[in-house]
Amino acid sequence: MSADSAHEETVALERPASRELPGHIRAALDRMREKTAGENVADTAGVPWEGRDLAGGGVDGSANPLHAFDADDGTADARWTDVMERLARSEATEQDVSAVLGHIRVFAAVVPTLAVDEADVHDHADHAGHGHEFGAHGDKAADVALVTLRAADGRAALPVFTNVPALTAWNPEARPVAVWMPRACLSAVDEGCELVVVDAGAEHTYVVRRPAVWALAQQQEWTPSYVDQEVADEIAEVADLVPHLLNLGLAPGSGVATRTASGAVMNGGGSGPELKVVAMPTRGVDDADVRLMAATLRMVLSDLPLLAERADSVEIAVRRP
Repeated sequence: MSADSAHEETVALERPASRELPGHIRAALDRMREKTAGENVADTAGVPWEGRDLAGGGVDGSANPLHAFDADDGTADARWTDVMERLARSEATEQDVSAVLGHIRVFAAVVPTLAVDEADVHDHADHAGHGHEFGAHGDKAADVALVTLRAADGRAALPVFTNVPALTAWNPEARPVAVWMPRACLSAVDEGCELVVVDAGAEHTYVVRRPAVWALAQQQEWTPSYVDQEVADEIAEVADLVPHLLNLGLAPGSGVATRTASGAVMNGGGSGPELKVVAMPTRGVDDADVRLMAATLRMVLSDLPLLAERADSVEIAVRRP
């Protein structure tokens, strides 16, 4: 632990190696795999192509009843542009952003299989200066493969884009595939991705962390762990087990905020740590007592199931009076 000028010492909790998927996500993945397995004689809803009548109007202004995006011009949804501008002005929250993402179309990036076989893995630094490896991953027998990222902490991430120009600027070889954001998050889980990166390399790049990815995949509302009362209650229940602890508080982690390409700070969209548990020791304790307090708190927090599910990553901040 290292102390700063505000007498706050911070240590990160180890991220669990794996987390069990919620039952709703497992069931949705099973349905998706069943519908797309075998010969391609039906759409992803399981409706046979044979004898399909293509006449009539589609959804959301589409002229094709089989395609929701025929009328899509490839530009960003106005709701997304608005919430990003408000987030940059501290007038919106990560909850507001997640609510918008649950109702908009995004573009996943796919590349020809040949590009997958021949692609080198490159070191890539995004606009915020965080290093990433990126490369295409997929089945070599397929015609195209979904592009994924490797985040700086080693986790896989799925890049999606709110508009076609942002996608092609990021990777000119990639082709856009329109999909609703909840379905993109479900695909991310299927690909083993804990993060979804929205508009990588653009003015507003926003990282959707694992708990929000899971919530979107289930088409559920998401509450950030740092304002989640149930998480706070679970942590409060174990506070008495920690020696020399006076008080606990929750705050956004040091990795929640991020920067726009032009350098403005946004109060959301960072890749983590997501949650900061602020621990205040009792007065008069020495350094050994504080170390014991922090070590015990770290141990008890690592055993909390709700915290592990709803917080992407956690750091403990010891704030001395």
